[in-house]
Amino acid sequence: MEIGFIGLGAMGRAMAKNLAAAGHVVKAWNRSGGGVDGVTMVGTPREAFTGDAVLTMLSDDAAIRQVVLDSDVLAQARQGLIHIVSSTISVAFAHELVKLHEQHGIGYVSAPVLGRPDVAAKGELHVLAAGAPPSVQKVRPLLDVIGGKIWDLGTEAPMANAAKIACNMMITMAIEAMAEAVVLTEANGLSRDRFFELILGTLFGSRSYQVYSANIANENYEPGFKATLGLKDLRLAAEAAAQVGASLPMLEAVHRRMKETVEAGFGDRDWSAMADFTIRASHSR
Repeated sequence: MEIGFIGLGAMGRAMAKNLAAAGHVVKAWNRSGGGVDGVTMVGTPREAFTGDAVLTMLSDDAAIRQVVLDSDVLAQARQGLIHIVSSTISVAFAHELVKLHEQHGIGYVSAPVLGRPDVAAKGELHVLAAGAPPSVQKVRPLLDVIGGKIWDLGTEAPMANAAKIACNMMITMAIEAMAEAVVLTEANGLSRDRFFELILGTLFGSRSYQVYSANIANENYEPGFKATLGLKDLRLAAEAAAQVGASLPMLEAVHRRMKETVEAGFGDRDWSAMADFTIRASHSR
């Protein structure tokens, strides 16, 4: 297939490279330039909307609005093209995108992903896919390249966005839970290494606990996913909760804690630096 790709951050680069390696013709545009092996770089976003499908991996609602909507790319896109949005975006914006694509006769699939850059490089992302079945089916070969497992979350695209936001919310809750557990156990003489060995071998053996317990144990917060992006996703979760009139106290707590972490200067570190902030804050009291 001929594929457009927009957004070559750490995740996007790995995804585009895997698509090209799988034999697809990939034409990419990136706001900050650069290049990827096997991928043809183009000069404008419009040129990425001329194939069978285009995948965007931009940072947030505002970036997609600027690159895709403000430039009126949809009005110039090839008819029959399917637009796959793998960014973590708000549920409200996903609804807006569905309507705009329908107006322009362009297919639309929400396909946010779970996984860090190392997982993306292996083509083992969890892809949360939702949208009109014909559109999802058409781009399934592309999703199979970037993902180790494709989760079919329904015929309404925003369902996938709600799921992704909820997943990221739960990861931050896990990070904060581990941090607070370390405060209790270290205060009583148990090392965090020994405690994490316990929880990983009993109650909490999932990848999120494995990855972020290692960060906390080693005090290594080199960014895989920046705290500023984590704060953005928690804001999206808070907005989604407000839209349905829900009160989510744990969300409010981690949202506040991540905000404090970013304000303390940890914004460019991995979002698990929130744990370091919590542990340090407990020692200062």
